[in-house]
Amino acid sequence: MDTYTDSFLKDILTTTKVIAIVGVSLNSVRPSYYVARYLGLRGFKVIPVNPGHAGKTLFGETVRASLGEINEPVDMIDIFRRPEAVPAIVDEALAQFKGLRTIWMQIGVSHPGAAATAQAQGIAVVQNRCPKIEFQRLFGELRMGGFNTGIISSKL
Repeated sequence: MDTYTDSFLKDILTTTKVIAIVGVSLNSVRPSYYVARYLGLRGFKVIPVNPGHAGKTLFGETVRASLGEINEPVDMIDIFRRPEAVPAIVDEALAQFKGLRTIWMQIGVSHPGAAATAQAQGIAVVQNRCPKIEFQRLFGELRMGGFNTGIISSKL
């Protein structure tokens, strides 16, 4: 369930342009905050979604209360919520975004039923992984921290 090829993950990360992050926090010490910040700094458009912070601004974007408030195409939904919240998020995402390509569930988050629902509609699903970590690993950035990523690169 949580095993993905590097080419599968790399394809997602190189074709994704717009990411809605559900459950993002405005607290700078929370993982969802620094994942959103990192992805934004890497050129992704990040749309924050959190009903508790709706109307506030995060990284130049207005925080939305729900996916239903987003009126533009979204390539990927990144879920920072408990597993029991995932089915409703997936259902809303599938109804809201016709061009949606990926449902990504963060580390510690998986829901096989919701994953099967999305996959049945042709949506790629990643569970129990972090796009920030995978981006760093696949594009050689973890090496700067002393990690052996197993990826050979001529980048300095």
